[in-house]
Amino acid sequence: MELMIPLNSQDARPLYEQIYQYIKDEIRNGNLKPDKQLPSSRELAKNLKVSRSTTQLAYEQLVSEGYLEAVPRKGYFAARLDGLLPPVSVEGKKCEPEKNTDPSQQWKVDFSPRGIDLKSFPFSTWRKINRAILREEEVEIFLKGDPQGDLPLREAIREYLHGARGVNCTVDQIIVGAGNEYLLMLLSQLLGNHVGIAMENPTYKQAYRVLSGMGHPVFPVEMDESGLMVSELRSRPVSVAYVMPSHQFPMGIVMPVKRRQELLAWAKEVPGRYLIEDDYDSEFRYKGKPIPALQGMDRNGCVIYMGTFSKAIAPAIRVGYLVLPACLLEKYREQARFYSSTVSRVDQRILAQFIAGGYFERHLNRMREIYKGKHDALLAALKPLEETFEIEGEFAGLHVLLSYRGEMTEEELVAAAARAGVRVYGLSDFFIHKGHARQTKTVILGYASLLETEIKEGAALLLEAFGILTQ
Repeated sequence: MELMIPLNSQDARPLYEQIYQYIKDEIRNGNLKPDKQLPSSRELAKNLKVSRSTTQLAYEQLVSEGYLEAVPRKGYFAARLDGLLPPVSVEGKKCEPEKNTDPSQQWKVDFSPRGIDLKSFPFSTWRKINRAILREEEVEIFLKGDPQGDLPLREAIREYLHGARGVNCTVDQIIVGAGNEYLLMLLSQLLGNHVGIAMENPTYKQAYRVLSGMGHPVFPVEMDESGLMVSELRSRPVSVAYVMPSHQFPMGIVMPVKRRQELLAWAKEVPGRYLIEDDYDSEFRYKGKPIPALQGMDRNGCVIYMGTFSKAIAPAIRVGYLVLPACLLEKYREQARFYSSTVSRVDQRILAQFIAGGYFERHLNRMREIYKGKHDALLAALKPLEETFEIEGEFAGLHVLLSYRGEMTEEELVAAAARAGVRVYGLSDFFIHKGHARQTKTVILGYASLLETEIKEGAALLLEAFGILTQ
């Protein structure tokens, strides 16, 4: 389908925000029906005469807020909102809500754990690099390129990982791909889809969906205060464990050195065992020194390191990377090197210069300050809840957890927040199987995409809602 989006060059808002708002309004008004496929970001960019990065930024923000669903290899689809959102105003005229619309679900504040702050994206720098690259008129960047990713980008990634994360690798070990979903599918082919994989429970559900969808038997493993329990891991018929040691999602656990050593010892015991280290948001730590990667402790080629620029820069960048140990690198060259790179070479060149030119480091430093300000504002606003709630996962990442000390269930907490117009997310949604979701009393609050004023407003509404419950 085509989307005729009216863009106004005189509007103070960036173009991506105009596109984002238009599609959001169309979905809320019902003009874009649930499951309706949208044009690809490339097609939309071509139709609107804008850059592809602009349309990707708009799409990814809509995905992060739940208005669109991204289906691997198929595209973007309007999400099913089940009548929870009222239609928006059109040209100053208030639209009447549809029948059966629950007015309590008109979210005043949405504490989504998936969003990021796109208002602080360095658009001018990105455009400047983009223009400079296209002016070079290099025919070579429009050719197929190295299937592992362009050398300048892999060199920039290697230098960053070694300096910032303590990862030890060569550029030959790095494979660049369009998002972690693609990289997990590629990795599945190298491991063999018969291989059993252990995952922390609760966990990042998208990784579970991809791995189980590729045919892997996936076994959930409980966690304690140090992370995945190696004693339980030993009882599972697996040879691979998927872990997030630097900041586990969603629990926010930072795995201590002793547990990391136990995991490495487990992997070393039997040839062919591996640890997949997902280092998805390690850049954002607000207290103490950054936690080095597990891969830097590995001396036996047992750790497969996985990272992404989705949180650090923007989801629309759609660039992730694998660092393969030597034995898997050899298998990749034999079995999978015929796959072409899934990232545009122009985008790779832009990102390489963004990192090598020092822009990425400056952007990260700026975002750490911004997110720390939001993090501190949320904790300060939630302070009156400390007697009745335990606040966990602070000082790192982009979300916190609220665990009720009394008898109220997670469902009751979510419902109370909804009645106040605040959307929070139950921890049970992140368990691999609903049957494994023990009765929790925990809700998740993400703050990255919110303004500090919105954070304070949402926290004040939660105080009122939960205060009524806990009187």
